[in-house]
Amino acid sequence: MTELSEARKRLPLAIERFVLHWGDLGGRWGVNRSVSQIHALLYVSERPCTAEEIADLLGLARSNVSTSIKELLAWGLIRRVPIKGDRREHFEAEADIWEMFRRIAAGRKERELDPAIAALRGCVAEARSDATVHPVAAARLAALLGFVETLDRWYAQMLSVPMDKLAALIRLGTRIVGFLPGARKK
Repeated sequence: MTELSEARKRLPLAIERFVLHWGDLGGRWGVNRSVSQIHALLYVSERPCTAEEIADLLGLARSNVSTSIKELLAWGLIRRVPIKGDRREHFEAEADIWEMFRRIAAGRKERELDPAIAALRGCVAEARSDATVHPVAAARLAALLGFVETLDRWYAQMLSVPMDKLAALIRLGTRIVGFLPGARKK
């Protein structure tokens, strides 16, 4: 391997640290480390990359990269990009942070919140019809279901808020409380 081709395979330290850290965070969030690292690399890349380039840059097996790319495509976090004169597949990440967040939130809702609601509804129904379930347990299950359904309704409502308004809402932080009925005006 020539010195030039070896130099091309090295990532700048800041990018390498970001990719490794994003991979670590992904592991804490229940996402495969390789999937998170590939997402991070494509997010900061100035151009679309092939699976081979990704494998070389991250030191991952090509099969691992292929599987990870399929998962990222399913989440809508990356897309295939045709490159004129090159038959290989190239990939790039969604660069809009708010859109990336929206897609991750939608995926997590579908994979986590929706099944939780379905399971809790079943548990609450069973608890109501089972005399051996203590009223405290039944009430706590119902309260948890109510909370999760409230989050689900809030999420559905937030989907209709334009991204710029949603960003402004988030930036308001606790100041938003001042707009609620009964809040003291300063």
